[in-house]
Amino acid sequence: MLQCVADMNLSNSYGKVDVPRQLVIKKDAASIPDAVTKAGLMLPIVAKPLVADGSAKSHELSLAYDQPSLQKLEPPLVLQEFVNHGGVLFKVYIVGEAIKVVRRFSLPDVCKRELSRIEGVFRFPRVSCAAASADDADLDPGVAELPPQPLLEKLARELRRRLGLRLFNLDIIREHGSRDQFYVIDINYFPGYGKMPEYEHIFTDFLLSLGQSRYKERSS
Repeated sequence: MLQCVADMNLSNSYGKVDVPRQLVIKKDAASIPDAVTKAGLMLPIVAKPLVADGSAKSHELSLAYDQPSLQKLEPPLVLQEFVNHGGVLFKVYIVGEAIKVVRRFSLPDVCKRELSRIEGVFRFPRVSCAAASADDADLDPGVAELPPQPLLEKLARELRRRLGLRLFNLDIIREHGSRDQFYVIDINYFPGYGKMPEYEHIFTDFLLSLGQSRYKERSS
């Protein structure tokens, strides 16, 4: 699904949307360092399980700081270049035509000095869960500012068309130090909407609109 975002090459006056460079590893952890080098991915590397069964394991992220530690990862997984983003991500919920955005705390930035002296793999269970809400936190405006609505509307519209989905959410980050460079780091179909503010009204309106459109189709 992230490949759809990369294929869009979405850019307008409100910003640019891309995905971090990534690599899928299905087996053989020993081959990961060579595969990362061949793909040109830069450290640190974020590792995400390919399993999406709702278990605690499927929500666990790992951050690998050096080449030797890459062999300690457990395939199958997706590897992504880590992009500094001020420790905040935006969860964008899409319900039909409706778009709702919330802030969540995320992994902290990694500086070059820190990268040179830290080794190993660090595991982070349930990053950006509802308990990590950053909506009321006192944040730097450059970090906390939500992605522009026109940019999100164009992105959501194109993803609905390409993916054939009406119920999904995106995890989006803004590159730290940039105002308009955004990266989609995850897409989930039919996520848990209980975490979305005002979900009852938005979801009810969506279901009603579906029923009305089906009724018009039958009537015609």
